[in-house]
Amino acid sequence: MAKKSSASSQPVKLVSMSSEDIRNRKRTEKEREALLRIAERQAAGDDSGIDFSDIPPLTDEQLAGMVRLRDFRRKVPVSVRLDPKVLEWLKSKGEGHLTRINDILMNLMEAEHGTGGR
Repeated sequence: MAKKSSASSQPVKLVSMSSEDIRNRKRTEKEREALLRIAERQAAGDDSGIDFSDIPPLTDEQLAGMVRLRDFRRKVPVSVRLDPKVLEWLKSKGEGHLTRINDILMNLMEAEHGTGGR
């Protein structure tokens, strides 16, 4: 005999919403006030209300494995001649050896200028 499913296990019908639907949704006054307070804190750079206590500190291994987030700026194609040992070393680090050249040069440039960002 087949087991009957209970009413509570019936699948819920999902409603498809676009970002426009969400933006145009009617909000209560209380919701509007809360959103306004959040927006003001964000604009002021105030993150004091965020609870970071449940985020564990990064380990030395995790920190060592971090890479710089690259900007998606348009790059200029150039031709450069490299010592074969340098190219072999760059390729030995994995895919993206050309991007790695740019990152190395960017880090040197920033160190020379004493800047932390781009």
